[in-house]
Amino acid sequence: MCIIFFKFDPRPVSKNAYRLILAANRDEFYHRPSKLADFWGSNNEVLSGLDMEEGKEGGTWLGISTRGKLAALTNYLQPRQDPDARGRGELVTHFLTTDMDSLSYLKKVSAEGHLYNGFNLIAADLSTEKGDVICYYGNRGEPEPVVLAPGTYGLSNALLETPWRKLCFGKQLFLEAVERSQALPKDVLIAQLLHVLNNDEAQLPDPAIEDQGREYVQPFLSKYAAVCVRCPGYGTRTNTVILVDADGHVTFTERSMLDKDPSCWETSTHEFKLQS
Repeated sequence: MCIIFFKFDPRPVSKNAYRLILAANRDEFYHRPSKLADFWGSNNEVLSGLDMEEGKEGGTWLGISTRGKLAALTNYLQPRQDPDARGRGELVTHFLTTDMDSLSYLKKVSAEGHLYNGFNLIAADLSTEKGDVICYYGNRGEPEPVVLAPGTYGLSNALLETPWRKLCFGKQLFLEAVERSQALPKDVLIAQLLHVLNNDEAQLPDPAIEDQGREYVQPFLSKYAAVCVRCPGYGTRTNTVILVDADGHVTFTERSMLDKDPSCWETSTHEFKLQS
């Protein structure tokens, strides 16, 4: 289970404004093996964490490349999973390493959506020269992917912008930080976005989560109904903030839990310039 907030404006009026501000949580079992974010790929052009679960190795939940390709994935909450379905993390890594544009890629994915358990996929082409394009597809929603208009969006474990209470609450906190972004030093903005991602106030009651998750979600509903999920052995393991400024400078900050210990975290930052 994960949550993502993002705001994009391909042509910001102010030179100090960001083209993209993204803040995301990865929620996962603490024992599931994974690698911290680092560069990989044929030319070390892709930056992401990596899933190392047996049979799912090499998949990821969120990544960006120096070529300007960005993708992010959330699972769609459903009571029963198909154990034989394909690993959803490959959807992100395949896009980050392909030459296909975001919309064409999501159209291809939509034709194969039935092979996977429920998911949402954001795919973007970030280009300082051509302008940024961000697309969305969920295999439990409309049959065709959509190109998103510039604006602010929230995505959790239902379809894009489904108004779960925790999504609406977190999006408001995100917006408050974003509205101050031009006046804040970059490190302060990142700290404020990380603070948003670590809000553990349960937003209850939420009939929409209960209806979608049914009996599966009931035992941990009070913990799951927060932006930051904290359950025994499961919860928010990674916070990621991605900033892309008007000149195509990318700042990728990851805060990750260490040794399956919710009290022990490490923060790292990678910076680079988009090639396009």
